[in-house]
Formats: sequence, C-alpha cells, structure tokens
Amino acid sequence: MQPNSLGSMELEAFKTDQIRNFSIIAHVDHGKSTLADRLLELAQTITKRKDNKQVLDKLRVERERGITVKAQSASMFYNYKGKKYLLNLIDTPGHMDFNFEVSRSLAACQGTLLLVDAAQGIQAQTVANFYLAFGQDIKILPVINKIDLPSAEPERVASQIEVAFEMPAEECLKISAKSNLNVDQILPTIIESVPPPSGDVEAPFKALLFDSWHDTYVGVVCLMAVINGRVKKGDKIVSAHSERKYEVMETGIMYPEQTPTASLQAGQVGYFILNMKALSESHVGDTFFDHKHIGTPMPGFVPAKPMVWAGIFPIDTADFEKLDHSIAKLTLSDSSVLVQKETSTALGQGWRLGFLGTLHMDVFRQRLEQEYDANIIITAPTVPYRVEYRDGSEKLIRNPTEFPDMDEISQKVRSVQEPMVRSTIIFPKEYLGDIMVLCGSRRGVQLEHTYLDENRVLLKYRLPLAEVVTDFHQELKGKSSGFASFDYEEDGYDDADLVKMNIVLNSKPVDALSIILHRSQAEPVGRDWVKRLKGLLSRQLFEIVIQASVGNKIIAREGLSAMRKNVTAKCYGGDVSRKMKLLNKQ
Repeated sequence: MQPNSLGSMELEAFKTDQIRNFSIIAHVDHGKSTLADRLLELAQTITKRKDNKQVLDKLRVERERGITVKAQSASMFYNYKGKKYLLNLIDTPGHMDFNFEVSRSLAACQGTLLLVDAAQGIQAQTVANFYLAFGQDIKILPVINKIDLPSAEPERVASQIEVAFEMPAEECLKISAKSNLNVDQILPTIIESVPPPSGDVEAPFKALLFDSWHDTYVGVVCLMAVINGRVKKGDKIVSAHSERKYEVMETGIMYPEQTPTASLQAGQVGYFILNMKALSESHVGDTFFDHKHIGTPMPGFVPAKPMVWAGIFPIDTADFEKLDHSIAKLTLSDSSVLVQKETSTALGQGWRLGFLGTLHMDVFRQRLEQEYDANIIITAPTVPYRVEYRDGSEKLIRNPTEFPDMDEISQKVRSVQEPMVRSTIIFPKEYLGDIMVLCGSRRGVQLEHTYLDENRVLLKYRLPLAEVVTDFHQELKGKSSGFASFDYEEDGYDDADLVKMNIVLNSKPVDALSIILHRSQAEPVGRDWVKRLKGLLSRQLFEIVIQASVGNKIIAREGLSAMRKNVTAKCYGGDVSRKMKLLNKQ
C-alpha cells in the first residue's frame, strides 16, 4: 500500500462538483472486487502488485470463498482534464442474502456501475440489484466484464441489457478487469456521467450513517455520507434516532485503510469516531446533525429482517460462557444477526439466532469456528411462522417447540400462516420443463414467464420461504447443470395447513429434531427421517423404537433390535435343549 498522508487543505479544496460517489453492483462472482482492485490501482490509491486480490475484502471467510460479505468503501484521487477529482467507491456483496448491504450502500451514492459477466449474461441478482438502484433514482452505467474469456459474447449480453433494462446497447462499456482491458475508460465515464452530490458546504452539518463496525481500541467506527455543511474534530453532533450527543474524536476517509483528515464536508464519504461504545447505538440509516441545528431526518432504511432462524449449541456444555462471549463479539461486527437465549432438553443451553439467509448463517458459523475457535452444533434452519388466535392476538413462532398442539389449533387458533417469497429464476431455455416441475413440487405459483433473448428464460414464482431455505438452491443447480441463477425477496404471509412433526425415541420426543412443515409433506419427510436415523444410531443392549408423529398419530416407524451376546457360541453339537436353556436364561 502507499503511505497515507493527506493534508487538511487537500480535502477542503474539493468542491462538490469535484466529488463523485459511486458503487459497483452485480450478481455474485461477476468480478466486482477485481474491478475495484483495478480502479484503486488506476487512481494510485494502492500500488500495482501481483498479490492485489480482493483488496477491499478484509474478512478471512471472504477471501477463502471468493465472495464479498460486507460492503467496503475506498476513496480515490484522480486527475481528469487538468482537474483533480475525489472519487468514493463502494464495493457491494453480490449474494441475495446481503441485499440489505447493497441498498444502504446505494443510498450514499449518486451513480453505480452495473457489472455483467460477458459469458454468463444477466443473472437473477443483476435484475434485483438493477431495480434497487432504479428505485433509488441514481445514474446506472452498464459495464460488461470478462470480455477476454473464450466463451464471452459481449454483443449478446449488450442486447440482453437493452431488452431487460431498456438501456441502449451502445452505452455498455466492454472491459476485462483481470487483464486491465479498457478499465481506464471507466473513471472518465463516471466523472462525465454521474452527477455530483447536491450538498451545501455553508449549510448546517447533516450526514447519513450507512455502515458501522466495532474497533477494539476506539469503539464503534461510523461510515457516513456528509449531505450538508462540514465537520471537524471537537465538533458536537447529535443522532436523530437516539437524540444522543457525541463529540467528534476523529474524521477521515478510507484510503483504502482509515486515513485521518482535518475535516469532512458536503458530498464527501468518510468515517467518524464518536466515542460510541456499543454497536447498538449506531442505527444504520440514522441522520446526524450539528447539535445547534437539528433538522428533518433522512427517510432512512427498513431494518433488515431475519428470514431464517437456527439454534446454536456448544458441543461441550462447559464452553457455554466462552461461546456466549464469542457470539456477543461477532454480532458487534454483524448487527443484522438477532440473538435470543434458548434451552433444549436434548442439547442444553444455547441461542436462537436470526439470519438474513442460509449463506449468511453458513458465513456466521464459519467465522465463529475460525475467529473464535468454537465447536458448535447448529440445528436445521427454520422460518418464522405466524399464528392468529380467535381472540385477535398474534404470535410469531421462531422455534418448533413454541408451535401450538393439535387441540389448541382446533379450539383457539383462527389461522396459521407461513412467510412467502417472490423469486426470480434465470436459466437456459432447455431446462424450462424441469425447473417448472421443481417449482410446482415446492408449492410454487407462477407469476411471470419471459424470454430475455432466444436462449435465456426469466421465471418469477411465488414460493413458501420454508421450501427455499432447505435445499431448493442445490436442486435448482442440479436440474439446470449449474446454469440457473436465483434471487428472492420477501412477499408477506399466506395461510397454510401446517403441522409440527415430532421424532420420538422409545416414547420420548426429541425437541431438537422437531420440525414444522406442510401436512402434505409430513408423511414422506417422516419416513425419510426415521430411515436415516436408523442408519445413524448405534445399536444398544435394548431395542430402540424410532417414530415420527404428528399430534397423536404415528406416521412412520423403524426399529433397531437389541444387541445381544452370543451365549450359544460355546455349544458344539449335543441336544438342542442345552441351547434353548441358555437362550431362555438370557
């Protein structure tokens, strides 16, 4: 990295018309982080080196999986037509679970690069991210990446962009971020096309908080976009959400590491250190004002809602305190995880955690194991169900143990509802039949069916979320030979005929294995589960009866016979009554 030394005058010299704030959005693995590396090299924010890979991806899990989990920002200085510009870049995640990161990053921008892979074309998350940016009314610049691949078809992809997004094909920039082909056209295009931020330096201070993280030494670091005015060390600012007053301890920009500056002013994006101790104080979407001039806050964001819940338990109960501390520390850097304590009769004390999706859950588990050396058991993911009672009250069920029993459902419950999602699936047309059968078998309802070009189909289905969080994505990839891309957004609750299936071992229910599912699936799932349990459990000196039950009805049963000593081994020949005597004695 370059040595970072920025004078105070250097930032104050940038008027709003010399500032551009932009982000990069795309489907997962279309080359966002690689393009961010090239742009940082081009603006000489980082020195050109062979090991510049995913410079902005700071987590070990991001580097190992080659994905972006957390949006990262970096500032660049670039000379264009004899004028020096300050460019603020935000690299965003591509996976649907981290959509919330994308929407709040876009709020701090006036433009965005919509990156599309020249070989794979438009995919589901490309469509979702386009509409996120379109909804926030910011300038969208289409960029086709990886044009140097042997299988690249940039002209076909450009026509897809024209059909799907109504953006002229000739406006698409064709680049290769890996080989640095045509990348030098991007920054001049951003300066020409993206409007500068519309802020007033002389107005009272106002800023939008769009990200935060926890630092061991200074507490919470807030990333903000300054809307109006200027701020420097020692100023007092107030939060519109909590109405707490803070003193600014340090301001600076990400260059690409934290680099202190004397001040920040309208249009600039930078970090603030405000002596905040807990991450819960930094409410994403909050507006900060000068303490003497409190105005109307920005509209903010809808808080991220957990879509998937899972139980986490320590393998060794003695590790409970250590794991509690680890989860508390990890949630400081990931505020979208919701934590509740819970107790299971089978697994002891643990937690019920709410995640944005199954990948988010998997990343959280991997970070717990890698960064905190935790040994944990994670229960099967469940989704939040809603129970409406006849007296007008409602209850959200996050754990199968809270689900009402059959008697209560028949007497007190008006309806049981499950969460639904509106999904977008894009794939080659030859897989259409198989994918429609798959969606139909998962209780899906078709909403839309369009051809993006002569080869690619876009399907929109309304599906129950419970069907999506288990193995839908893997089956979709299997049915489409890996070509299908999938994205979903929440779409309210629908009434459903849901039941709780219990697994019973020798007449004792195992609460950790309880599951809520649709009545039509109870029998096949019950049969499958007891068969698999029979293969997993080891034989004992007594018989084990494995049963699946819904209410009082047993829907599947398997038995493990008792393991017995061969007491007749010492008998060789002789009368059969000798053997019978030994067997009867046993």
